[in-house]
Amino acid sequence: MATYNKRGYKAPKPKDEKEEVDAQQEVFEGHSTTAEVFDTLDEGANRAEEWVERNQKIIFGVIGAIALVIVGYMLYNRFVSEPAEDEAASDMFQAQKYYEEAVTSTTASDSLFTLALNGGEGKYGLLAIIDKYPGTDAANIANYCAGTAYLNLGKYKEAVQYLDEFKTEEPDLKASAKGAIGDAFAELGTEENLTNALKYYDEAVKAGDDFSKPRFLMKAGLIAMQLNKKEDALNYFQQIKDNYDGSAEAVGIDAYIARLK
Repeated sequence: MATYNKRGYKAPKPKDEKEEVDAQQEVFEGHSTTAEVFDTLDEGANRAEEWVERNQKIIFGVIGAIALVIVGYMLYNRFVSEPAEDEAASDMFQAQKYYEEAVTSTTASDSLFTLALNGGEGKYGLLAIIDKYPGTDAANIANYCAGTAYLNLGKYKEAVQYLDEFKTEEPDLKASAKGAIGDAFAELGTEENLTNALKYYDEAVKAGDDFSKPRFLMKAGLIAMQLNKKEDALNYFQQIKDNYDGSAEAVGIDAYIARLK
């Protein structure tokens, strides 16, 4: 019996055997690549676990050391630093009393400054507080008091030594300390010391307020004149005239300016 193909109909071609093999190979290779990735991850994880096991003593040691530092710091503040501060403040009471009396006294201030430095009535002086309680607030304040005590006693090198150890960010105290160091260098004379004095007066001006700035500007101007730095001196005096005309230093400042022009 004859068979007729319908018009336009084409029998589907059988798949090429090579194409089927290639397709199967791609699936297989894709699966294989994924498996390799997971195998690699597993191997990496295993190596990490092995490394941790081998080095766990070191790891826990480091963690323990960090924790120990933190706990140690807290314990130091609680049981060492704070009690030391209280004890230092208590031991310094008499020395500070001598110092305050010396500052406000119109007579016998030298003997009071000496008592403040060295102690009296069986109590510690400022120098002993500095040695016994290093790093405390009391010792820091004692450096300032000792420095200004030596300045008043005319011991200028000692004044510089202790004032330079005093640290503060409080503007007035910082300006006062820097200015006092400038005073000590100014009293020591010599060109080098006068140059140092000018440097510290500059620092005192930067740290000070409207009350102290003109005072240190005036001192800086006078030292600049001694060093024959006329332009610098004129600049200091002009600042007083322009910015602090209501200050005591502004009185007669025109005469200084006129001398330098």
